[in-house]
Amino acid sequence: MIRTARTCRWRTGTVRARRPRRLAAASRPWRRGLRRDRARRNHIISKASGRTVTPSDAAGVSIPTSLGAAVDSLQYVVTLGLGTPAVQQTVLIDTGSDLSWVQCKPCDSTACYPQKDPLFDPSASSTYAPVPCGADACKALADGYGAGCTNNTGTPLCQYGIEYGNLDTTVGVYSTETLTLRPGVAVRNFSFGCGLRQRGRFDKFDGLLGLGGAPESLVSQTAGTYGGAFSYCLPPGNSTTGFLALGAPSNNTAGFLFTPLHSSPEGPTFYVVTLTGISVAGKRLDIPPVVFSPGMIIDSGTVVTGLPDTAYAALRTAFRSAMSAYPLLPPSEDLDTCYNLTGFSNVTVPTVSLTFDGGVTIDLDVPTGFCWKAASRSSEGARVRPESLAT
Repeated sequence: MIRTARTCRWRTGTVRARRPRRLAAASRPWRRGLRRDRARRNHIISKASGRTVTPSDAAGVSIPTSLGAAVDSLQYVVTLGLGTPAVQQTVLIDTGSDLSWVQCKPCDSTACYPQKDPLFDPSASSTYAPVPCGADACKALADGYGAGCTNNTGTPLCQYGIEYGNLDTTVGVYSTETLTLRPGVAVRNFSFGCGLRQRGRFDKFDGLLGLGGAPESLVSQTAGTYGGAFSYCLPPGNSTTGFLALGAPSNNTAGFLFTPLHSSPEGPTFYVVTLTGISVAGKRLDIPPVVFSPGMIIDSGTVVTGLPDTAYAALRTAFRSAMSAYPLLPPSEDLDTCYNLTGFSNVTVPTVSLTFDGGVTIDLDVPTGFCWKAASRSSEGARVRPESLAT
């Protein structure tokens, strides 16, 4: 099951809000994010526990989340401690990935991209250890993350390699380390990638925290303590913070709505929910149920939600009809439903609602002073990025 908090609003839907005056300043990460989204969506669609946590904290542990403005990103990040002594690392949270990684020394500007915090130095930590080549973990890693055991450097190392949908890549040494979630709560022998060579258009985050369903993810590695359950709330802007929480929710379900959570036939990484309908201005759109049958992949690493062509076309038509009083701007990038609201003191934006299996309906938020832009559509399948989920 997943649950959605009413008090933590959905920020991204098939239509996207932005402040017109801020677009120029934010256009570079926004456009970069759209290009990355497009590649990532196509990649996901094409594919479509044994760690000790101290002290015992079965009730759960919570970490603040924030919008990645400090790392020049439209994605969401958390700050964790890595190593002994712990050093701060600001990492992207990603429900569509499993293996966590950070950039590590020795790594110069030709092999690593500029990041917010200093590079993690394994030699300065008393608890860092590379995974031995003969270990079962290394053999298992080779199936999904590249070469496994290699001695390209003259010393046998367990190597990982990841290529993301936008062709960004990270390669390095599969390792274990102490991961500090918050003061006094640490995951010992946490398996992660020590990145020594990164290529692509990464933002300035220090690495990535994998929250998918496969064995390599943080969720799976801490399942013995937290039961494989986690929740997160993504804040609507830079002025507020949300949370990433490990552990089962309390028995108090007041204020929450529930819809079934499914695994993906493409593998254990992805979490899937079933969208059953879309409404504009309170009117249900005439979209055949079969359009939604593949399900919606929940992907926190994607900025804009994608829909199948049929569903997107129906939503766009209804939204444009309801906004016919306002001038439509020419398409820009993948955004084809944008309006010039200059000179309008009062703007009426139609409510856009998503309905999920179990009758759960979510109204997409329309912050005051924002105009809406329709997001890029996908050729098949779909993704959704909710503000608050618990698995």
